[in-house]
Amino acid sequence: GLRSLAAARFLRRRAMNESWNFTPIGHIRSPFREKFGIPRQSGLVRTATAELVLRPPHDRPESLRGLEAFSHLWLLFVFHAARGGARRTVRPPRLGGNTRLGVFATRSPFRPNPIGLSVVELAGIEHHAGRTVLRLRGIDLLDGTPILDIKPYVPYADSLPQARGGFADSPPDARLQVVFDEAVEQRLRDEGEEGARLRALIEDVIAPDPRPAYRQDETPGREYAMRLGDHDVRWRVNEAGIAQVISRTALPPAEGEIS
Repeated sequence: GLRSLAAARFLRRRAMNESWNFTPIGHIRSPFREKFGIPRQSGLVRTATAELVLRPPHDRPESLRGLEAFSHLWLLFVFHAARGGARRTVRPPRLGGNTRLGVFATRSPFRPNPIGLSVVELAGIEHHAGRTVLRLRGIDLLDGTPILDIKPYVPYADSLPQARGGFADSPPDARLQVVFDEAVEQRLRDEGEEGARLRALIEDVIAPDPRPAYRQDETPGREYAMRLGDHDVRWRVNEAGIAQVISRTALPPAEGEIS
């Protein structure tokens, strides 16, 4: 009746004018300690694994009951390291950094509300040492990323093969062949399974060419550095267009690092 209609109008007006505050339910422990090298989309580097550490009281087993039946999850997160505030237009790396598009036509972190969305593979759920941890694959998240919510990925509703993808209608074309200098290769071999996992991650992160588009045509030989977990990885692209991993150095954990 009239009372229900008035109540609906009141709620609509309040929702249009109200501010909302959210508290993270957990944080990400990721090998990506800095922006450079993070895959440009989730799922592109399956060897990029991470942990989602849940905060109390969201770490109770009953909150996750049934989640193990799903292979993939949606993660709603905060672009916590984005600096400079919101922008009306941005330059997507996919377009070479020279074309401006409206921020809402991109996945740029420089948004009015710096919120992101990723689909990740659920590799397992563990309860140990007073913590609940979700093990994830195919992530594209910076270490320490605050997570606002988890939702199961439902293929029949969430997969839309007929959808149009605008300027990102297909996967990136750029692929680099990756080789390792013999000293780096031997050291990784000496480290057994852990070294093999690290080698696969390094190769999978470099192969899609994480360089900014404006640097991909520059003079060969420039050295690039990226931090993957507790490792400083140095590489360059030679005149043949092959990425050479020239060093891998173990680093101490950074002060204040998420654990």
